[in-house]
Amino acid sequence: MLAAVSTPSLPPSSQATAVSRDRGDACPGALRLHAADDGALARIRVPGGALRVDQAGALGLVAQELGDGELHLTSRGNVQLRGLPTGCGAELAQRLESAGLLPSWRHERVRNVVASPLSGLDGHGFADVRAWLRELDGLVCASEAAAGLSGRFLFALDDGRGDVAALGADVTLEATPDGGAWLRIGSSDSAALVDAENAPRAALLAAEVFLEASAGQAWRVAELPGSGEELAREVARRLRTPEVRGASARPRAGEPPPGPVTRPDGTTSLSVLAPLGRLTAAQWAEVTAAASGELRITPWRGVILPLVPAERLPGLDAVGLITGPASPWLGVGACIGRPGCATSRADVRTEAAAALTAGGGLPAYWSGCERRCGRPRGDHVDVVAAPDGGYRISVVRTSRVLTTFTADAPSALAAAVAAARTHDQ
Repeated sequence: MLAAVSTPSLPPSSQATAVSRDRGDACPGALRLHAADDGALARIRVPGGALRVDQAGALGLVAQELGDGELHLTSRGNVQLRGLPTGCGAELAQRLESAGLLPSWRHERVRNVVASPLSGLDGHGFADVRAWLRELDGLVCASEAAAGLSGRFLFALDDGRGDVAALGADVTLEATPDGGAWLRIGSSDSAALVDAENAPRAALLAAEVFLEASAGQAWRVAELPGSGEELAREVARRLRTPEVRGASARPRAGEPPPGPVTRPDGTTSLSVLAPLGRLTAAQWAEVTAAASGELRITPWRGVILPLVPAERLPGLDAVGLITGPASPWLGVGACIGRPGCATSRADVRTEAAAALTAGGGLPAYWSGCERRCGRPRGDHVDVVAAPDGGYRISVVRTSRVLTTFTADAPSALAAAVAAARTHDQ
């Protein structure tokens, strides 16, 4: 059965609400594992998604030998390992440290940094932010104060194309055409203009100013009363930079499409996506074998292989990765669902696979409950398992629900999701 139902607007964003935390941040990490229904879960922070090939190989071996054999990519370009046995923490930590993935045990959960994944590879953007990334990670790991950040606090390093600047980070650096950077805190439209060489230090200072203002009672900038503009003014005062002002508006880029990425000199890199953000051992091995020195995990659950010829794409396609616009998996995402999550009402990944159709349109995200873990920002189709069975399918544009349907018969589900994805096109 397919039926329309009335739907209120989305609940208010936390950005408009002051929050006081009366408990510690339980966000999982590599050393603090989360007990899930399918075993322990580890979240390994990968700043900027950047991995050397040897580190990628080490992660693949850990997933196979300790976990469920798969690597689960997150919306922040990190990696989760699932199905880990109780008591594996010491061995996991030792193996990650040997691979250079734990440069500071005290800071391992706060190394949350997204960076423009195509920076320096396609001729777009105003700067290669990889130098910022290396310096900021080192500064964070050396800062006593930064160890007090929550595991949810997020830095974004945008090369000027506007891709990761749109991800709602707590501190954003965005390169400017004249070689500087806008420093923005939270969702404020105002920013401080800083020199490129001082940009990473300014980003760390912004996080430390946030910690002072929150006094440990907030995890993210959006939870503080007021706006990030006041924090930005304080950072500017301490850096003795020009006054905070409105940043120049720029178009926002989307996620890198799958396929070859060509640089002006003709060399190519490859962009591939993992169906539902999950890479099997065979897929990860193929990605690692194709890589040339490094790979970059994207916040859109994909992988960029820098400076790899397009001739490697067929091998990646053969193992089931998304390598072009024709894949029915393109734009489809899901939480872990059953049996991995106790709060999920359905095996959403299996049902998402069964409901695949061609045609594309808006991204569709399947959730096993109203928590909607991993749901994307921006316009999308929200597919949520209902308490009484079936799914509620909503078209969400600019944080407004335009229309909602329910589908409780498998034969209607695929059609309902496909129709929602092409709504108003």
